Amino acid sequence: SVVSAVSGQDLIINCAATTSHPHSMREPWETLEVNSKGAINVVEACRQFNRTARLIQIGTSTQLGVQTCSPANELHPEFPLDLYSATKSAAEKFFLIYAHAYELPVSVIRFANIYGPRAAIHSPEFTFNNFFIGQALGGGPITVYGDGLQRRNILFIDDAIDAIISLAKSDKYSGQVFLAGSDQHLSVLEIAETIAETFGCTVVSLPWPIDRRAIEIGDVALDNTKTKKWLGWTPKIDIKQGL
Repeated sequence: SVVSAVSGQDLIINCAATTSHPHSMREPWETLEVNSKGAINVVEACRQFNRTARLIQIGTSTQLGVQTCSPANELHPEFPLDLYSATKSAAEKFFLIYAHAYELPVSVIRFANIYGPRAAIHSPEFTFNNFFIGQALGGGPITVYGDGLQRRNILFIDDAIDAIISLAKSDKYSGQVFLAGSDQHLSVLEIAETIAETFGCTVVSLPWPIDRRAIEIGDVALDNTKTKKWLGWTPKIDIKQGL
């Protein structure tokens, strides 16, 4: 049970979620159950049975929705366009409410598109850059929807883990939200072309599927200044090294 999982722990990192944007639109109740109700279960169990555990909630950059300024920081408004992002936004707010109301040592760290070993590379339902890698490993071609000019921020898994560890080692940032992204903002097409060059395949463009076009948020440009300054963290692995 959740209670037995959190009892006696010094550090709890809540990574549990259904993570597919399209799947969340097809399965709203499952997404709500896991991402929002599941988050309440974790933080409420901590409130009742382990109030001193350091608690970190993993969020997502797509909570922001369409960006109104670029790059976006932690104070950017949140108007998510799909249910995965909306339920992650709600879960974050649950954690922050508990931090304020019950003085629990809670922090949130939001990531963009993480890639690296053990990623799900088999389906476009998950992170696009990992699916591109899967297509390349299968001989290609890599398929890009539309012109692929929307910018994205991708982060190698080692840098993501380092960000979590940096936050976990700090005991003074309860109630704070951090954005952890790379220093590079590349278009989807540039990412596809870099992967294709690395693995020796081609890139083709396809029309947008209607369901995917409806939840496309455009550019995702993130300001990681707060995370660098407050946590002493910096991303170390660029896309070519990561690939």
